[in-house]
Amino acid sequence: MKHIYRRFILSAVLVLPVVISAGAQELAGNNTSSLQNDSLVQVAFRKVSQNDLLGGTSVVNVEELTKKNYDTWSLAGMQGYIGGYNGNSLWGMDEKLILVDGVPRNIDYISPTEISQITFLKGAQAVVLYGSRAAKGVIMITTKRGKSTDLQVDVRANTGFYVAKSYPEYLGSAEYMTLYNEARANDGLGALYSAEDIYHYGSGENPYRYANVNMYSSDYIKKAYNRSDVTAEISGGNHRAHFYTNINYLRSNDVFKIGEAKHNGTNGLNIRGNVDLTLNDFITAYVNAKVSFYSRRSANGSYYWSAASTLRPNRISPLIPLSYIDANAASAWDLVANSNNIVDGKYFLAGTQSDMTNVFGDYYASGYSKATDRSFQFDAGVNIGLDKVLKGLSFHTRFSVDYSTAYITSYNNSYATYAPTWSNNGGKDIIVGLTKYNEDKKSGVQNISGSSDNQTVLFSGQFDYENTFNDDHHLAAMLIVSGYQQSYSGEYHKTSNVNLGMQLGYNFRNKYYADFGGAVIHSAKLAPGHRNAFSPSLTLGWKLSNESFLENSPAVDELMLSVSGSILNTDLGIDNYYMYDGYYNQSDGAWWGWRESVSLHSTNSKQGANEDLSFIKRKELSVNLKTSLWNRMITADASFFVNSIEGKIVTSTTQYPEYFFTYYPTASFRPYINYDNDRRMGFDFNVNYNKRFGKVDFTAGVTGTYYTTKATKRDELYQDKYQYRKGYAVDGIWGLQCIGFFKDEQDIIDSPEQRLGGTIRPGDLKYVDQNNDGIIDDKDQVYLARGGWYGAPLALGINLTAKWKGLTFFVLGTGEFGGHAMKNNESYYWISGEDKYSAVVRGRWTPETAATATYPRLTTESGTNNFYSSDFWMYKTDAFRLAKVQVTYDLPSKWFKNSFVHGVSAYISGSDLLTISKERKALELNVGSNPQCRFYNLGVTATF
Repeated sequence: MKHIYRRFILSAVLVLPVVISAGAQELAGNNTSSLQNDSLVQVAFRKVSQNDLLGGTSVVNVEELTKKNYDTWSLAGMQGYIGGYNGNSLWGMDEKLILVDGVPRNIDYISPTEISQITFLKGAQAVVLYGSRAAKGVIMITTKRGKSTDLQVDVRANTGFYVAKSYPEYLGSAEYMTLYNEARANDGLGALYSAEDIYHYGSGENPYRYANVNMYSSDYIKKAYNRSDVTAEISGGNHRAHFYTNINYLRSNDVFKIGEAKHNGTNGLNIRGNVDLTLNDFITAYVNAKVSFYSRRSANGSYYWSAASTLRPNRISPLIPLSYIDANAASAWDLVANSNNIVDGKYFLAGTQSDMTNVFGDYYASGYSKATDRSFQFDAGVNIGLDKVLKGLSFHTRFSVDYSTAYITSYNNSYATYAPTWSNNGGKDIIVGLTKYNEDKKSGVQNISGSSDNQTVLFSGQFDYENTFNDDHHLAAMLIVSGYQQSYSGEYHKTSNVNLGMQLGYNFRNKYYADFGGAVIHSAKLAPGHRNAFSPSLTLGWKLSNESFLENSPAVDELMLSVSGSILNTDLGIDNYYMYDGYYNQSDGAWWGWRESVSLHSTNSKQGANEDLSFIKRKELSVNLKTSLWNRMITADASFFVNSIEGKIVTSTTQYPEYFFTYYPTASFRPYINYDNDRRMGFDFNVNYNKRFGKVDFTAGVTGTYYTTKATKRDELYQDKYQYRKGYAVDGIWGLQCIGFFKDEQDIIDSPEQRLGGTIRPGDLKYVDQNNDGIIDDKDQVYLARGGWYGAPLALGINLTAKWKGLTFFVLGTGEFGGHAMKNNESYYWISGEDKYSAVVRGRWTPETAATATYPRLTTESGTNNFYSSDFWMYKTDAFRLAKVQVTYDLPSKWFKNSFVHGVSAYISGSDLLTISKERKALELNVGSNPQCRFYNLGVTATF
């Protein structure tokens, strides 16, 4: 495998310079004039002047943004620059499509330094030409191209440190043992830990015999860990050929400081080459290629963060000094003498029968693994002007193929742990014996697993027509054939998107606009006869600033109003193939016959047929307003939208009788049908202010996105009206309404019977009986609040830039409001039985703290009644975040006069610096996974 990997790297390193040199030799190219026009925005299959954008589209100039705001991820903080994107979705929808240079690709493998601009296609009219897979919105990334300049080399180097915002807080051993005894008492059980045991564990006199493990302590975790990267950009060209090359290397460490885990880290190498050539007056072409290599080394064994949230602090001390072993304990010394895993020559791996192996032992002795990802991307296209056939006619075609592979190599070792037998001799703790569990084994064999390979193939061809008649009538048209197919290891069916698109655009004197777009789409997920559909979209625009009553206005530079109506068909939401078809299976189990007690196999219907199953539709109306005022001192863009996602796929329980489904043997004759509908309505805006105050250039931007969701049609049948989901938010949280704690046994007797599980005792939560049937159960669930599953209902952003001489100060802030969440993590908030105790249990209910309690009574049982979705556990996720602060200094150009250096800049920045929220602790806390981090970075750029 190593020789294959080396050969792949060597091939990539050789191929890209060849591609670049091919550009220098004028073998391929693109339309160079359009590439250098900064006012052009890349939209579906074409570039459009920003002045002619009709709405539903926003763009960020990443190339310019990176000069004042360096980020490690391409979409970081984008909601702070444009409206309609809330950091998670476009206009509150899921399953957005991400395209890189027109090809569906993983955004994690593209660096911001490669990007020229990012276009957010939000409106249905903006995505219709991309067909079915784009029906929930498109984020389009356009990479940098070469320009007609002398050879230019830009080098950027960064190094920074991640610092954890917070870690979960768990109780120490003595406090845990005390409260666990309390939980047993609440359940009518005797104490498990004696007062003497609790004293020893709390005294800290011998942390090896009386363990008190804090897995978030500095004994195991670094205070900060490093990420560094270096990027070299090489570009240049003339009127015949342009090229752009980006070479990026990154190295990121990990937070652990023990065993093999201290060597954890990620290495990545990305090499991109883009070439554009003009072959003659009417033919241009381009070739893009990119290779990426990533390797991630990690210690084998249990996942540390998961273990940290479950391993009780008194359970085991991971390492015990050899010095505690009694000099006369010959058998114990014989055991450790034959161990392969004496840590630092001083410690042996501890273990108990219940913890014969653990995450610490894994990190020290079970070996390591390395995950390797490799990808190759290739695009090629040709543009042919056909003016000789028809003025304004052109043909464009492109072909793309991406291929990626991944595999894991590992050395997997087993290891022994030793449970000590402690004694006390003259007041001194000593180990008089060891019990060994498992064996030390190192095979020395490299294992290979997790192999996968994925491929994307894309082809498109289109005729474009653009012409102006009598200087007043501007006509544009496109006819597009486009499709791509993605194959994934282990998946039989490939993901496909095939469509025939057409676009007709007309404007009169750049004043009145009409744009029609449509796509004929195809999906193999539907039955023959229903696999094709037509998606139309119509947009009308009026540029008021070109009317006589505003044309000479000193205030209004530009004012554009547009209205769009669209119906998009999509198979997004049709999760599997053959959902239209009925199918049967033969049960492996047996059941009793009707007439005699004999064991028979059954043939079961698992799904009914519905060959009329059809596409899901996105029906949308949007209104868009764009303006520029006072010589672009103020620019603004706003959209209002209402869309309905109709015909979502369900197995209907209301359209088919109950006997269409049986529980034993499990069988169903119910087919999938188009039924449920969702509505989303909202608006977005983006306002920018640009002004020079003396020698200071100042820019401020404010963005916002607000949307509501509503279930307008649902397949549901409930006994009580309040239970129906129809009419409520699609992202609604449903649960019980809590009215406090049970005070005493009489309070329990006087209240409705709670049938949620467990024995009800004072200190448990009690709930509202919504239907007054004297019983608390699932039927008492009501709508509580919006969850904001597709992003916060209200997202706000603000960006500020002040530039004075060579100094640039940049600030980015983002806000999220209107969403809610549940504190229901079973490793932190919902604690019962043998769970580890977090700090939240300090607010538990007891008879003495009944008036101030913030947490139910402790129990060693399941606690099901208390740990149920209710407004007791719900909290608001409202927050404002200081997402970025960066200070950049451009060294004076006179320092480099008459030298090969054209400019040098240095900058310092901080990301995710501050969260302002009532629930800041909950929002910044990760339980069972990597912690959230702040990132502090120092960087320098140089141009040669």
